[in-house]
Amino acid sequence: MTDKQLSKNEKLRHDRLTFYKDDIERIDKLLAEFLRLSGAKCALLIDKEGHLVTKRGELRTIDIDTISALVAGSFAATKEMARLLGEDEFTAMFHQGERDNIQLSLVGDRTLLTILFDDRTTVGMVRLYAGETAKKLAEVYRDAMSRGDQAPDLGDDYGEASKGALDKLFD
Repeated sequence: MTDKQLSKNEKLRHDRLTFYKDDIERIDKLLAEFLRLSGAKCALLIDKEGHLVTKRGELRTIDIDTISALVAGSFAATKEMARLLGEDEFTAMFHQGERDNIQLSLVGDRTLLTILFDDRTTVGMVRLYAGETAKKLAEVYRDAMSRGDQAPDLGDDYGEASKGALDKLFD
């Protein structure tokens, strides 16, 4: 592989980090612990393009796809405001409603920790634990990045199990 191809692959890996099942399990565990400690209702992890990575907590009737896209758009607009003010970007945003509140926190440079909470907790508690959780999530990302092009271990019987499932599907 040439240096140019390698740098393209590294950029793609950086821009489009792939999460495997183990990564998502670690992330979900961190989000669940965040919710327990902070008293928030719901935590969503959304990539900067507006795609949901994972979620934990009470979701009620929230349209996850729409809120994910709006969160990403809001953060993109805020990044431009920060640039106009001479900042690289703002790393957190807070919106207060009559009953519900939302905090958005940039995690690394690729995802947004989106937290929905009400008066069962305070913005201070949410910010405190969101900061700690963001650091731990960044560690998961570093581990995923260091994995590189290494294929995940799918188990010894994956090929045969997949073939059997496909055979059943088309029988």
